[in-house]
Amino acid sequence: MSLIINGVAVAPPADPRVSLLDHLRETLHLTGTKKGCNQGACGACTVLADGERILSCLALAVQYDGRSITTIEGVGQAGALHPLQQAFIDHDGFQCGYCTPGQICSALGMVAEAKRGLPSNVTADLTAAVTLDRGEVQERMSGNLCRCGAHNGIIDAIRQSVETVA
Repeated sequence: MSLIINGVAVAPPADPRVSLLDHLRETLHLTGTKKGCNQGACGACTVLADGERILSCLALAVQYDGRSITTIEGVGQAGALHPLQQAFIDHDGFQCGYCTPGQICSALGMVAEAKRGLPSNVTADLTAAVTLDRGEVQERMSGNLCRCGAHNGIIDAIRQSVETVA
C-alpha cells in the first residue's frame, strides 16, 4: 500500500484514522495545504486526487491507496511557476495567502471539470461547451473561501489563466 504524492510513492500513515490533510502536513511535512475549518466548509485543504479536487480534511489517507495526489508543492516546477500561480501574483489574488494553495488546486480541478463538460448550478445551456465566464467561475469556486478580501483578484487570475491551465 502506498500513496503517490506529487509523483513520489510514500507510505500511508500507520494509523488508518489519519486524515489525508494531517498525513500531508504532520507526517510528510508538506505544509502548503492548509488546515482551515477542518470540517470541509472552507476549501483551504483542497488538493487534487487523480486530477479531481477533494477536501483533504474530510478524506482518510488510506482511502487514496495507489492514487495520485497533487498538493500545491506539486504544481509548477522549481524555478518555473505554473501559469495559474503567476496569474495569482499578477492579479493580487493572495493578500494573506492562507487560502491560496487550496484556491489554486481547486481552480485546476475546476478547469478540468469544465473541459469535461460538467455543468454547474449556473450553467445556462447544458448541451453546449462550458464557458468559464465570471459567474461560472464564481459559482464553481464558491467552496473555497477567502477571508481577507482577495476574492476579485482570485477570480480575475483564474479567468486570465483558463486557456493555459491543463
